[in-house]
Amino acid sequence: MLAIVVYFPNDPENGAIYPVEPYFGVSFCGNTAAEAKLLIDRTKDYTNLFVLQSGPISKNETAINTVCDYAVDSGLDFIVFFGWFDTDHPWQIPWLNFAKDRWGDSFLGVYLFDEPGGMQTDYNWTYAFHHIKEVDPEFYQTIKDYIQENVNQTVTRDYEEVKKRYVKYVLTHIRVNELINHSITSFTSDYSLYWFDYLAGYDTIFVELGWNQDAQKHIALCRGAATVQQKDWGAIIVWKDRDPENDKEGIYKTGPEMLEDMHTAYEAGAKYVIIFNYPTNPPDNPYGILTDEHFTAMQQFWNYMQRHPEEYGKTTGQAALVLPENYAWGMRKPDDKIWGYWGPDDLSPQIWELCHDLLDQYGLALDIVYDDPDFPIADIYQEIYYWNYTG
Repeated sequence: MLAIVVYFPNDPENGAIYPVEPYFGVSFCGNTAAEAKLLIDRTKDYTNLFVLQSGPISKNETAINTVCDYAVDSGLDFIVFFGWFDTDHPWQIPWLNFAKDRWGDSFLGVYLFDEPGGMQTDYNWTYAFHHIKEVDPEFYQTIKDYIQENVNQTVTRDYEEVKKRYVKYVLTHIRVNELINHSITSFTSDYSLYWFDYLAGYDTIFVELGWNQDAQKHIALCRGAATVQQKDWGAIIVWKDRDPENDKEGIYKTGPEMLEDMHTAYEAGAKYVIIFNYPTNPPDNPYGILTDEHFTAMQQFWNYMQRHPEEYGKTTGQAALVLPENYAWGMRKPDDKIWGYWGPDDLSPQIWELCHDLLDQYGLALDIVYDDPDFPIADIYQEIYYWNYTG
């Protein structure tokens, strides 16, 4: 099995040694254990992590165990995805202790739910909840209280109250509290509201690099939240953009584009670098969306990690932009939503301009955090700019 940290004496003259990090791997979003094994065989020589991100397999205990055994036998650590803990599959909660006993440190934790902050930001809540009620009545019942609170209470801009509801939702409806109670590390991916995902109990957020968004800005938001709240963070490389003709399909990144994102995440100090691998394209591709050029890029990055451990995390957050407390603005565009309910307010234009000025000045050395008395930042950053800074 590959160790998490391996040391090499890269600078004998000065006695410097560097950890070979981070975890690097690919997600599997297919349907069968056989398909998962095929992807493991293709990537095991230049990865150290396998993310079992399959909805169908998450509901099949035998298939999960088969894939996890195969990953560990192949020298990989792994993370297992559950969309939610399904009452139709009561084995899922007891399986958490089984997994710890069976695979020990090779079982890194559970990727629970997906994009909770993005869902909060982007969904038309009334439409979404009626749709959920129609297609999945059982899941609708598990979040019914949250539905009633959020659909009916969106008039007053009480950011503190919405934060409390969001935290309660993640903890008790998505059931991150089950992972906390079982001492299981919790993961999810997101593209918005990273700070509040961590507040709600997640241990690690994978910032999504894609969607034609500014990677430096989203790393600043995710890494800043992780740094101040003393959590871990990673990066998951997703589609380049949505297909304008079919919102369910994506425009995929080339191998060189994926490689550039890998290097950016590595330099910024991501503990996890993951390739998101969904759906299947073309239809007969046994490796999801991955082609030879993507596998070549992954091999190149793996080799780079081995040769240049000194480059890992070389650009840290030196400056911080501090947003108003509980100001959950998506920040992807000037008219993005706040908490998913309201459009931008009078503060938004100033924050937008200041954010981009600071990104131009600091690049990857900028973190974006929140004004929160529970998380002081004076001893963390060399330079601190509050949202109302005018120069």
